[in-house]
Amino acid sequence: MADSRAVLQQWLESPYVDEATKDELRAIAHDDAEVTERFYKSLEFGTAGLRGIIAAGTNRMNVYTVRQATQGMAEYVKAKGPEAMEAGVAIAFDCRNMSKEFAVAAAEVLNGNGIKVYTFEDLRPTPELSYAVRKLQTAAGIMITASHNPKEYNGYKAYGADGAQFGYDDANMVYDAMNAITDFGQIKLMDAETAKAKGLLVFMGEEMDKAYIDNAKAQAVNPKYMEEMADDVTIIYTPLHGCGNIPVRRALKELGFTKVHVVKEQELPDGNFSTVKSPNPEVPSAFDLAREMDKGIDADLIIATDPDSDRMGMIVKDPNGQQTVLTGNQAGALLLDYIVRNSVEGPNPPQKPFAVSTIVTSRLARKICDTYGVNYYECLTGFKWICNQVKIHDEDGDETFLFGFEESFGYTKGTNVRDKDAVIAVTLAAEMTCYYKKQGKTLHDAVLELYDRYGYFADGISNFTREGKAGAEQIQRAMKRLRENGVRKFGKYEAQVVEDFSTSIKTNFVDGSTSPVDIPKSNVLRYSINDDIWFAIRPSGTEPKIKIYYGVRSPESMDAAKALLADVQADVLSAFEPLLV
Repeated sequence: MADSRAVLQQWLESPYVDEATKDELRAIAHDDAEVTERFYKSLEFGTAGLRGIIAAGTNRMNVYTVRQATQGMAEYVKAKGPEAMEAGVAIAFDCRNMSKEFAVAAAEVLNGNGIKVYTFEDLRPTPELSYAVRKLQTAAGIMITASHNPKEYNGYKAYGADGAQFGYDDANMVYDAMNAITDFGQIKLMDAETAKAKGLLVFMGEEMDKAYIDNAKAQAVNPKYMEEMADDVTIIYTPLHGCGNIPVRRALKELGFTKVHVVKEQELPDGNFSTVKSPNPEVPSAFDLAREMDKGIDADLIIATDPDSDRMGMIVKDPNGQQTVLTGNQAGALLLDYIVRNSVEGPNPPQKPFAVSTIVTSRLARKICDTYGVNYYECLTGFKWICNQVKIHDEDGDETFLFGFEESFGYTKGTNVRDKDAVIAVTLAAEMTCYYKKQGKTLHDAVLELYDRYGYFADGISNFTREGKAGAEQIQRAMKRLRENGVRKFGKYEAQVVEDFSTSIKTNFVDGSTSPVDIPKSNVLRYSINDDIWFAIRPSGTEPKIKIYYGVRSPESMDAAKALLADVQADVLSAFEPLLV
């Protein structure tokens, strides 16, 4: 507590901290717990950059923590030399509260360090920032967003020159430079007017937007399906108050879709996300207004994108009109099957095709790839790892990237965007809808066909939120207990194989063998009960959570798969929850 109060006092006495911020801090100074939570540490700069609650304090997102992070980013760019400083940094921001202010603060710091900045005057999707980094060949990129987090949060994603989020080495360089800052007076600033006059601040606009949309449209597997059927396909779309509204609608319109209905209540940007409990297409309630709209429309495709338009969710309907929000695994498998089949069996099949997904993604993905002779690569959770596989096997290798996805509603195709891209995902989903409608089928029919071929896959996730310092300690303690106690039995389910990604060792308890795991180290444990049942335990890298991912397969029916999933989940939780104390 003494350290937290000492840092609080430094903020209150600093000539660089504005009076409004000091007033906010004076108002909470009597609350020991609040002071501790805000000042017991600084926001950590990791491979996902920064993310935190918007408020004053070192452990919060505010102009001062953003400036400190950006001074660290400036040192990172300057270390690469004058060419990198001239190449500059691209900056974009989404619809969240304080996003524009944080983007302006980041630009002021970079400009103050003599580094050129390319930015937008209004909100743009996260994947467009990735595209701009590659298009302009900048030295780095910054996206101000907290993705699908609640309204209280904002964040700061850092991108390398390849357009992908930072890896460990780059993030550590920025973090070390941040930690070297002991006083806000060390941070260099330049106002926008001065920067523009010096040629250090350049605004991007329609030219970049057009190039980005053209790239999304170019990912079509077979445009003829849209040429023939787009006029007959009805779509309901909600941007969930985010920045997908303009680019998604533009891409669909330019591809020929004329029957696109937007949920009016969720059309315009709103950092408070006033019509939803969570602005996350993974949460079924986010579709409530879209579902209601469908009663008078009977759409072929219902889609939602998250606030920074890098995630997409979709609904399928059975013959009775029953609406089901597909899981990320289901939607990913449906898109993967469509893309792989129509690429491999098309008139110009790709050479050495491959697809990528993560260690917590449904095993259905591998089965689909095996069927069509497509290489399948696994990686850690997080799209930077998927994009790293694209770099290794496509950009630096001789294979052809077809599709990448993760269970948390992230999808991409092509090599010009090195992040998940909801605009691309929407165009692919619309094309796929045309393909099946031409055959007299719905997306629901397509899902059933997958199950007929491969069995009934069900997946789920358990989330445990543990806020603050005490919560972080609980999460780490639980992982430590799993490892130290050698836990492999969870209720009636006993693991045959355990993969510890922190040690890169796979242990087979059936024959007693061990083998290396050829994936970068991460604090994840994955347990395989048999070929049809697995689960993985992973602390989140961006939220105060620990997550358990489950995957099961039944050859009988979806009801049987769901029953098996519920049983596995109950037994795993009965063994895990006592460890999380």
